[in-house]
Amino acid sequence: MKTEKLLHGVLCSSFFFFAPIYAILILYINTAGGFSVEDYRTIRGTAIGEYEEKKSRFIAQLSFADSEEKAVAFLEQVRAANRTARHNVYAYRLREGSRERYSDDGEPAKTAGTPALEVLQHSGLTDLIVVITRYFGGVLLGTGGLVRAYTTATSRALEAAEVVTVRSVVALDVTVDYGIYERADLLIKAAGGKLAEPEFTDKVTLRWQMPEHIEGPLLTQLQELTRGTANVTVSEPFYAAF
Repeated sequence: MKTEKLLHGVLCSSFFFFAPIYAILILYINTAGGFSVEDYRTIRGTAIGEYEEKKSRFIAQLSFADSEEKAVAFLEQVRAANRTARHNVYAYRLREGSRERYSDDGEPAKTAGTPALEVLQHSGLTDLIVVITRYFGGVLLGTGGLVRAYTTATSRALEAAEVVTVRSVVALDVTVDYGIYERADLLIKAAGGKLAEPEFTDKVTLRWQMPEHIEGPLLTQLQELTRGTANVTVSEPFYAAF
């Protein structure tokens, strides 16, 4: 009996000793490779906003960038296209490592890159970069004028951008007869699915994406519609703009 109690105590002590390690391992497995990324908002593609004051032109170019390499590549692209410009100010925000960077690129400190970054921060968006190219008009704008110009140009680029939410989704497809194609199409749309172009052969193949974990009721409806013959393929979850 004493031996059993001693063994039980050792096992309990071992569990509580290793429990934090197990928790760390589980957290690592769940987060490695981006599997536990929360929904976030960013932009699709690129957008441009312009502002002019006292003959100085400020051209803000905004782009999606989900890595530092992509952000720097976009910056170099804009610089190469505007070699004669006086300044190419930039700011970017990345989810990866919660990184934020900016540069005044020769403008007085905190009058260019800082206000541009603040606009991005206030938008709540991430994984994006803005590069504001200034063509000097010959008149100095002063500290207040520069802050206003870089803030306004960045804001206008954001206003022109298409904002999207990136979330965990699944891709699905099903092949149905022509007679029930339209009803299947309506069910998918009503369930929140985003349909791609259907494929028409002797039957109709529908392909769509929808947020993870909400596909269950739709699968039941499709089974009922096809009287149990629907073979719906559901992918592993992945992250995409939706």
